[in-house]
Amino acid sequence: MTHSAEPDRPEDSSQQESLTLLQMFGSAFAAMIGVQSKEKRERDFAKGKASHFIIVGVVLTAGFVLAMAGVVTLVLSLIG
Repeated sequence: MTHSAEPDRPEDSSQQESLTLLQMFGSAFAAMIGVQSKEKRERDFAKGKASHFIIVGVVLTAGFVLAMAGVVTLVLSLIG
């Protein structure tokens, strides 16, 4: 039996202690457009924190609003 100096790492993402920032943004974006899978939703409720998802949701919503404002500004500058 060999021992390595590295700590044991989870084999897949379902064994992680908490969600990564990328996983939170991915889940929030998928939920925002309505394509969140049942497995990911259950993972989010089991391993995520509500406060983190609220912050991610506010950031995504602000980004969406700014993107829409930019598109409207661009269209209005092209028309007028």
